[in-house]
Amino acid sequence: MQEFEKTISFGGRDIHLRGGLLAPQAGGAVLVQSGETAVLVTATRSAGRQGIDFLPLLVDYEERLYAAGRIPGGFLRREGRPPERATLICRLIDRPMRPLFPQWLRDDIQIVATTLAMDEQVPPDVLAATGASIAVLLAKIPFYGPMAAVRVGLVGDDFIINPTYKEVETGDLDLIVAGSPDGVIMVEAGANQLPEADVIEAIDFGYEVVQDLIKAQLELIKELGIEIVTEQEPETDPTLATFIEEKTAAEIKEVLKQFSLTKPERDEKLDAIKAELANAINALEDDSSIKVAVAENGKALGNTYKSVTKKLMRQQIVDEKVRVDGRQLDEVRPISCRVGLLPKRVHGTGLFQRGLTQVMSVATLGTPGDAQMMDDLHPDEEKRYLHHYNFPPYSVGETRPMRSPGRREIGHGALAERALVPVLPSKEDFPYVIRVVSEVLSSNGSTSMGSVCGSTLSLMDAGVPITKPVSGAAMGLIKEGDEVRILTDIQGIEDFLGDMDFKVAGTDTGITALQMDMKITGLPLSVIADAINQAKPARLHILEKMLATIDTPRAELSPYAPRLISFKIDPEMIGMVIGPGGKKIKAITEQTGAKVDINDDGTVTVSAIEGEKALQAKALIESIVFKPAAGDVFVGKVTRVIPIGAFVEFMPGQEGMVHISQLADYRVAKVEDEVNVGDEVIIKVREIDGRGRVNLTRLNIHPDEAAAAREAAALR
Repeated sequence: MQEFEKTISFGGRDIHLRGGLLAPQAGGAVLVQSGETAVLVTATRSAGRQGIDFLPLLVDYEERLYAAGRIPGGFLRREGRPPERATLICRLIDRPMRPLFPQWLRDDIQIVATTLAMDEQVPPDVLAATGASIAVLLAKIPFYGPMAAVRVGLVGDDFIINPTYKEVETGDLDLIVAGSPDGVIMVEAGANQLPEADVIEAIDFGYEVVQDLIKAQLELIKELGIEIVTEQEPETDPTLATFIEEKTAAEIKEVLKQFSLTKPERDEKLDAIKAELANAINALEDDSSIKVAVAENGKALGNTYKSVTKKLMRQQIVDEKVRVDGRQLDEVRPISCRVGLLPKRVHGTGLFQRGLTQVMSVATLGTPGDAQMMDDLHPDEEKRYLHHYNFPPYSVGETRPMRSPGRREIGHGALAERALVPVLPSKEDFPYVIRVVSEVLSSNGSTSMGSVCGSTLSLMDAGVPITKPVSGAAMGLIKEGDEVRILTDIQGIEDFLGDMDFKVAGTDTGITALQMDMKITGLPLSVIADAINQAKPARLHILEKMLATIDTPRAELSPYAPRLISFKIDPEMIGMVIGPGGKKIKAITEQTGAKVDINDDGTVTVSAIEGEKALQAKALIESIVFKPAAGDVFVGKVTRVIPIGAFVEFMPGQEGMVHISQLADYRVAKVEDEVNVGDEVIIKVREIDGRGRVNLTRLNIHPDEAAAAREAAALR
């Protein structure tokens, strides 16, 4: 391909595109740069595979730490397993791209985005997403694009396009909008309890810029003499579909109208119809075109039967506005909530059930040392709130090997995490590291929002002082021609057979997280706005059920949760607390059983299961960093005796000298006549000289001062 360069200006930002230079054997490749962040995006297509019934699209996002001038940690000193943020960016690229490929396409398609350089101003994720569209167009892969993505931030009262990391951190909104020529195709957002109207306005603001980026892509491929490829869908024999619909439509409709059926019962009846259908096909003549088609393609029967079922279910919703379980379009399934289900050794438990979807979330409180250290390109170095999501096979009545978390699990956990972060207490008010694990025990749609609700319950049960409880609902959509039906609280079959999965989480004040995915090529903003507004009463209804179970965070933590005490010391004194080779801090830990974490800014956090142990460790640390003043009275121990006086340790590691003339209110001939090594004495700081030496005295100490000193010593 010929080399090209093009600069796109929008929203006060520039994106520089460069192609034809790098990765010449890839199907299409483009280097996308903004500021000092540069991402190479490639798209490659391989020959189709026989026997598969899905689009084999693979999206990879690769981070190289050299991009930020860093060398990886660990023994190998090279990049290893992708960090979670890299997995989330893979999903961010995949989700808006996948609906824009022809669903009949069976060729292997791989998109690889590699961050080659990055500053701390421009996040690479939206550059990679837009670059994916350009790379696919350059590769001449069938595509209903172009597609573009932008980030929208809110700083003060102003929306800004592609904000910096700092602007995202200090603002009230982090929203990504992706769109095609047909409309908005993906939305992902974290928000600080923003009203629905503000979020809708932000999506509209972002999509306007998306349209500019789409226009720029069309101009680019026109300049390069490239046409968007629109291959025709392979012709299929309609005979099989007609035969299946004629044979099964009446029975399927009857099952779909049996609203009292549970999911397993409905699945069993539909499977029975399919089995009868298979028997009917087997009874046909051997030369029947229908029998031959099924024999040649083992998946033809199942796929066509699934298509017929999908068509009839969608028809029922569009024409009759009735769902398969009999609910109205805006009706939420029955809800139940429980807290404190597990023993108190578990710090907090929330069990949330909506219909057949059941999620148990477990909260654990840890010390600052439990924070997750981040070894990726993002400026944040640690996370103090961790949300993990598990989806075992038994939750859908299946068997399969249990592996490490996949992209879906990581994505759902991140969405729930984003929904709850805005309501967590500050580190200063609640210095705990918090981990919540959501175990999906039964799944029939909207488990990610179930994990948001369950996690809110578990945090309140654990005594985490969240500012407001958060609930969430998943919205769906059926679009047939101009007819659109928005569904509240979608269940599994509606998610699978519908056109949209739109998750909305928030408090009674506003939205904290959004995630919208499409199976069609785009939606107008008006439909998205209707979905957001329809989600609000559902969220509030769910929230009411949750608050009926637990309305405020518990006043007391679990007796097995660590007790934390956080305080400040002079950063210059950190070395004194740690001691040579960590000797002093190890001694404190061994003596008290408490764990001590010290930050570079001098913040010390002491943790122990027993609060008294934490107080004891705090007293020991404070004694090390204590700076005495004239007039302070202590109980000390004589450590050395010399002819002119005695040295007394009045705080751990701190000592001063009592001159022989200050040992008594009469003349002392010999120091040993008054004190000896190991004696406990009451002393007062007489002065601190110009060289920082502490001079002590035993004279003029009031009995009340002596009593207070003994009480303080007892605490230490």
